[in-house]
Order: sequence, then C-alpha cells, then structure tokens
Amino acid sequence: MRQAEAVLDLKQWGNNLGVRLPMRVARAAHLHLNQKVLVAVEDGRVVITPVEELEPTLEQRLSLFDPAKHGGEAMAVEPVGAEKW
Repeated sequence: MRQAEAVLDLKQWGNNLGVRLPMRVARAAHLHLNQKVLVAVEDGRVVITPVEELEPTLEQRLSLFDPAKHGGEAMAVEPVGAEKW
C-alpha cells in the first residue's frame, strides 16, 4: 500500500545526480530536514532509510583521542602568574 508517491526528474548536482523529495513524501516517510539517511540499492531499487543518530559512548569518544594531535597534557607547564596551587 502506497501512502505517498511522486514521479520526479533526476537533475545534475555537481558530479552527482540529485532528486528533491516532495514534502508529502517526506512526511509519509517520517523524514525531516538535515536528517541522516542510508541510501542503498536492493534488487534494483533505490531504498532510503532513516539512520538513528546515537550519542557516542565515552569509550567511543576516548578511542578518537590522539595525544599527538591533541597535545597530550592540558597543562604540562609550570603555573604562570599569580595562580595559587
């Protein structure tokens, strides 16, 4: 059963092809502006699926930390000025 459908033209967008979804189709699919979607080909059909964006866990965030890139210690020098430690 189709809730919403539209016949659309593919257009050139830089080196890619693009299509604009009518709002009634986006609403029927529960899609919204700036939402991440997975675009895949299944049995010769293009399928667009919403992607759930989850907050990264602490372990995932820490795995991205690179001491060489981020400079290691935040305060690896002696206090400067009138700081009282």
